[in-house]
Amino acid sequence: MRYTPQDFKSDQEVKWCPGCGDHAVLASIQRAMPQVCEELGYDRERFVFVSGIGCSSRFPYYMNTFGFHGIHGRAAALSTGIKVANPNLTVWMMTGDGDSLAIGGNHFIHAIRRNIDINIIFFNNRIYGLTKGQYSPTSKLGIITKTSPYGTVEHPFNPGSLVLGARGTFFARSIDSEIKLNQEIMVASAKHDGTSVTEMLVNCVIFNDGAHLDITDKSVREDRTIILRHGEPMIFGKNRDKGLILDGMNLKVVKIGENGITEKDILVHDAHTDNFGIHSMLVDMKYPDYPVALGVIRDVKDKTYDDNVRDQVLEVTQNAKIHCMDDLLKSGSTWEVK
Repeated sequence: MRYTPQDFKSDQEVKWCPGCGDHAVLASIQRAMPQVCEELGYDRERFVFVSGIGCSSRFPYYMNTFGFHGIHGRAAALSTGIKVANPNLTVWMMTGDGDSLAIGGNHFIHAIRRNIDINIIFFNNRIYGLTKGQYSPTSKLGIITKTSPYGTVEHPFNPGSLVLGARGTFFARSIDSEIKLNQEIMVASAKHDGTSVTEMLVNCVIFNDGAHLDITDKSVREDRTIILRHGEPMIFGKNRDKGLILDGMNLKVVKIGENGITEKDILVHDAHTDNFGIHSMLVDMKYPDYPVALGVIRDVKDKTYDDNVRDQVLEVTQNAKIHCMDDLLKSGSTWEVK
C-alpha cells in the first residue's frame, strides 16, 4: 500500500497554540512517514508514538497510528518496554526538554546508553510550556521566568553533548520550520538501527517567544547555521563562501577565497565515523563563534539492546534443560514422598 501524509493524520483537533513550532514538526513527521514505509517496507500498523507529559507529548493523539501517552519523564521506559516486547514495532518517542532532561533524565541517558532501537524526537523550546513558563534544563543562563524572576543561575544542558556522553549512536538537530530537512532527518532516523535522537529547536510563542531567534531568523539563518550532510563539504553562508577546517585540534571558520583557502580545504562531513572528537566539536558549536550545526551529525553502527536481548533469549533457550512445566517441577532439589 502506498501511503500519503493524510493517512497518518488522526481525526483529532490539534490543540497547540497558533504559531507554536510543534505544528511544523508534526507536519514534517506526517510527510516523512510515507517515505519511511516505502523505503523500509513498513505498514502503518507497525508505528507506535509514545510520549510523557508536556506540550509535545500531545503528539500521539494527532497521529493515525498506535500510541501511548505516559506519565512525566517515563516515555523512554515505556518505549524500551514496547520495543523489547515487540521488536517488529517502530517506536517513536516524543518528548521535551523538561520531560526528558529533568524528571526523565535518568531514563533518557540510559535508553541512549543501551542503544535500544527507538527514535527520540526531542522538542527543545528552552521552557516549560504546558505548566506555564517555568525555566527548564535547557533555558539560557540568566533568563527571567516565573520560577527565576531575577534570572536563572544555572548553566543549561547541551542535548547533543549529553547524547554523545552517553555513547549515543545517532544525533541530529534541526529547526521546527525546516520542513524538508526535518523529513530527511526522520527518514535517516527510521533507518538507523539503535537509539536515534533528534533535537528540534522549536519556538514557544507564549512563554519563550524567540528562544532561538539569533539563529533561526531568515535574515541571518544561512550565516549562523550550517546544514551537515554525510559526504558533503562543511560549507555555509548566504553566499556559500564560508566553511570549516581543522586548525590543529580545533574547528575554525574560514572564508573561501581568502588566504589561499579553496573548497578542497574544507572538511567533508563524515557522520558514520566513530570519531567522538569531531562529532563532539560539531554538536558544541555555538553562535557567534561558530555556526550552529543542523542535520544528521552522528550516525554510527553498534549492537542494539533489543538485539542483545533476543540473542540472549535464543542462546538460553537452546542450552536450557527445562522445556516444559514437568521439567521445571522435576528440576533442582526434589523429594519423593511415600
